[in-house]
Amino acid sequence: MRGVLTIARRELAALFYSPIAYAVIGLFALGAALVFVAGFVPGQEATVRTVFDATVWLLVFLVPAVGMRLLSEEFARGTVERLMTLPVSESQVVAGKWLACVFFLAVMLAALLVPVAVLEFVAEPDYGPVFTGLLGLLLVGAVYAAVAVFASATTQNQVVAFMVAVFINCGLTFVLFFLPRSDVVGPEAQAALHYANLNRQYADFAKGLIDVRHFVYFASGTLFFLYAAVKLLESRRWR
Repeated sequence: MRGVLTIARRELAALFYSPIAYAVIGLFALGAALVFVAGFVPGQEATVRTVFDATVWLLVFLVPAVGMRLLSEEFARGTVERLMTLPVSESQVVAGKWLACVFFLAVMLAALLVPVAVLEFVAEPDYGPVFTGLLGLLLVGAVYAAVAVFASATTQNQVVAFMVAVFINCGLTFVLFFLPRSDVVGPEAQAALHYANLNRQYADFAKGLIDVRHFVYFASGTLFFLYAAVKLLESRRWR
């Protein structure tokens, strides 16, 4: 565990040293504010669900933008060999970098508390869906962060890593949203594809509902891509 935290602290220092991190946080906060203002109608239900629903789609692209450098930069600079000489395993390196990305995501999502504070000032919002919505966004981001680590482990080119991560994220969202609506698959396959759709798993959190099956889904997706990233990193020892 100490090795994971060491890698995470190292990665967080690099993330917050980069101006790109602050640009991503600033743009996200601005976008969230604009969506909130556009969807705010006096007299209607006090909710930030519009902002949350927009955020879950933005994460498809924002998380890869943050995570594309996690391992790709190590490969490009040739520092991965030095990193692997430290008393840490490949799984600790991957877990540490993923943890740093998730922590950064949590800091970014904290900007959503501003619209919540505004609602508290002008109305009486229901904090149940607010809490579960934020939790759901963090779980979605955790899966995307694992995808970003995996994509970053495939190449030393950060742009390619970004494109790979976005491609996978789009497969988990856009493709699995439209494919079950087509005549290409049968009813049983449609049910499976509905379950595999990441945004559908998030939908209940946005409504204030929590189901153990959703946690199983997010945990399984996260562990799958982290495991794949570990195997890719291990394979470099034999090249």
